Amino acid sequence: MSAIRRLLADRSANFAVMTALCTPVALALTAFAIDEGSLYNERRAAQSIVDLAAITAASNITNAQQAVLTTLSDNGITSVAVQQEGKTIAPTATKAVVQVVPGRYTGVSTIAAGSRFEAGKLPYNAVQVSLKKQGTLYFAGSIMAPPTIGTTAIASAQPQAAFSVGSRLASLNGGIINALLGSLLGGNISLSVMDYNSLISADVDVLSFVDQLAVQLRLTGVSYSDVLASKATIGQIATAMANVPGLDRTAKIALQTMASSATNTARIPLSNLVDLGSVGSLGLGQQPAGLSVNASALSMLTAAAALANGTNQATVDLGATMPGLTSTTLAIAIGEPMQNSPWLAVGEAGTVVRTAQTRIKLNASVGIGNGNNGNGYGNGNGNAGVNLGGGVKLLSVNLPLNVEVAYAEAKLTDISCPTGPSSIKVSIAAQPGVVAAHLADSSASGFADFTRPQSFSDAEIADVSLKLLLINLNLLQINGQSAFSVTNMTPTTLTYSATDIANKTIKTVSTKNLTQSLTTSLVNNLSLSVNALGLGIDVTALLGTVKPAVTTLLNGVTAPVDDLVYNVLGALGVHVGEADVRVTGASCGRSVLVQ
Repeated sequence: MSAIRRLLADRSANFAVMTALCTPVALALTAFAIDEGSLYNERRAAQSIVDLAAITAASNITNAQQAVLTTLSDNGITSVAVQQEGKTIAPTATKAVVQVVPGRYTGVSTIAAGSRFEAGKLPYNAVQVSLKKQGTLYFAGSIMAPPTIGTTAIASAQPQAAFSVGSRLASLNGGIINALLGSLLGGNISLSVMDYNSLISADVDVLSFVDQLAVQLRLTGVSYSDVLASKATIGQIATAMANVPGLDRTAKIALQTMASSATNTARIPLSNLVDLGSVGSLGLGQQPAGLSVNASALSMLTAAAALANGTNQATVDLGATMPGLTSTTLAIAIGEPMQNSPWLAVGEAGTVVRTAQTRIKLNASVGIGNGNNGNGYGNGNGNAGVNLGGGVKLLSVNLPLNVEVAYAEAKLTDISCPTGPSSIKVSIAAQPGVVAAHLADSSASGFADFTRPQSFSDAEIADVSLKLLLINLNLLQINGQSAFSVTNMTPTTLTYSATDIANKTIKTVSTKNLTQSLTTSLVNNLSLSVNALGLGIDVTALLGTVKPAVTTLLNGVTAPVDDLVYNVLGALGVHVGEADVRVTGASCGRSVLVQ
């Protein structure tokens, strides 16, 4: 017993005993700390790689998955399984798991941070990348399963392009455009072909134009969007364009002339003319990096003139100025633009620009001269009209042409920079407007009403006299109508390279079934009937004699009539069966982490 008491009372070597007892615990804690620190560093490294992968993917959203896999491989994560939406894959010791989800990020402070990214929402401007991999345990691996390291990053980029839709003038007739713009602007316009050519070739910097417009409207300390939220007259718009730096002298004087001649005081919403998208938030005088916004001076002016005219009908009397026609009157009606569809826009994928719906009504009288009229017909007796033989004389021929062109549309579908800004590509789905044309009478009351289709009826195409024995019957009318439409409009994708954008290249989409001139198509389909005006006699047999002569006369004027129609429509930015699209600037934006 005494030996036991001495042992218990002996305090020598206590430290050695405590060390022996605590060392295993200390070693275990040290191993845990090393493993925990290693996992922390491993997670930080994985997060950095995922951040980089998300930024790379957002810069090239169309190939986001491949961009992520390449980034992971370049940073040492070579064995990766891609997890598709709705499925779950567990990582293994040799294989990591990644999920790539494109979507849309809205950086608005009023939206909760966790709700700003919407997976799968179009158009994409962000990518969410999630990575799962097994962590490495150096000491605890023998007693526990390695934990899963999970990291997520969201990066967003805002690629933008400036583009417009319209139609070039295939040929330039100064008299027609002067008359048309004079009717729309409410003044007497007298510009030369050289003036119009200078306006066609002049490119206006749209941001500088808005700067000058702010001066006209006496707005200071505001953004571009604030200016475009205002209204302006066509005179103020033309003056602002004339004051844009860089215009040549001829174009500047032409714009000043139009500004001083315009008497139309209607104030148009500028947002219906131009939509600057996110660029609009910049203050006046500021320029977006890497993005230019330009527009043809004449195209912008005519688009503004059409908006200023509203739904009013514009009428132009061209008299006998058209070859082969003794009189020509022209009426134009322009529909209200669709909401959120301006003529020129700056925006992301999904942005749409459209032309206006347009109606033209042309009433023309075809010249029938004495003697030989140039179509192989002579009257033989010096009286007005064309003697067709057998006592039949063609007294007059009329051309009642109605053309309606629905809006042409261009939709920005994609902007990508596969290997950097120099490789930028912009894709636009464009389609011409549906065309409906009639040789017929139409209701005057419904001409400018775009809420309902027009109604058509037989028109008086020709007047004929018939000599029976010693009696001349001058009461015979040749009535008829024809219709022609271009309806097979499907979007065509146009792709613009960096060179196309720098050169402001215009690309055209056109329908495939417009194989001959518009007026020729109508004339060849013309269906005629004879009206004896209550005489009670059957004169149907006259059609065999009259129709070839009428068709020949009408075909003789199809070229100038087509030229007139195409000039008028082209001046208004639309065309039969075609649409011109131009991209003047584009940027893939800077990809940044947002979450």
